Amino acid sequence: MSAVALTTETVAISAPRGRRFAPAVYLTAAACVAVIVIMSGPLIPSFLASIKAPDDASASPPDYLPQALSFANYEKVIGFQAGLATYVENSLLVALMTIAACIALAAPAGFGLARFSMRGKEIAFLVLLAPIMIPYQAILTPLYLDFAKVGLVNTHFGLAIVHTVLQLPFSIYLMRNSFEAIPREIEEAAMIDGCSAWRRLTFVFLPLAVPGLVTVALFAFITSWNEFLAALIFMSRETSFTVPILLVSVRIGHHGAVDWGALQASVVISIIPCLAIYLALQRYYMSGLLSGAVK
Repeated sequence: MSAVALTTETVAISAPRGRRFAPAVYLTAAACVAVIVIMSGPLIPSFLASIKAPDDASASPPDYLPQALSFANYEKVIGFQAGLATYVENSLLVALMTIAACIALAAPAGFGLARFSMRGKEIAFLVLLAPIMIPYQAILTPLYLDFAKVGLVNTHFGLAIVHTVLQLPFSIYLMRNSFEAIPREIEEAAMIDGCSAWRRLTFVFLPLAVPGLVTVALFAFITSWNEFLAALIFMSRETSFTVPILLVSVRIGHHGAVDWGALQASVVISIIPCLAIYLALQRYYMSGLLSGAVK
């Protein structure tokens, strides 16, 4: 019996570590698959409803599987009012301006907070983060009145400023963490070579903080792409509307009823850019979001 036990122990010790922890790997994979199924659960009925015939999508009680394949809902969304291409172009323009403004403002602010010693730096950082606690709906009315005085109402540039105000505090937080994660020896070597603070930021820190910059850009894009209330308030021309306004407008069917098929088709279309950008930049996004977590 002791020889058998000794042999079993020897085999367990000599077994590869990957095989020894195989059950934990399988459990982790199963948990990931379960999370994917749960998170994609609402998307599957939306897609199925988008490929139903309009009458089939509005049937009561609803059928979860389409009786016949139809792309009439997508045709309605593509040709709705000014056209889907116009709304997508407007949303992309506002999102790109928001991304550029967030990076241009958050990178120097995060660099200064991460690398310079100054009196009251932490208090200034808390003041910059404080707007996160204020519901942005509370500032839309005064912003609208101020923008109306300077002619920024009903312009994509004005809407991009609003989206930048919403996203900037979190962007500064991300950039500060990214710059703090860079070893100080790199900065000291740049200082010995005679680099000024601006050159250290542009030629040394920004290339090393690419994951943080990508994370800021991704969050700014998603925030701008999905924002509805400010776009509804600041935009009044049909040709200036963004995709979220399209989602609300296209759902109105005959006699005020909800056109569920067209609504779900517009939802599917609006998700595609966010999903594509996230999957393309996932590697940078994860490392940028966790930068500064381990000291």
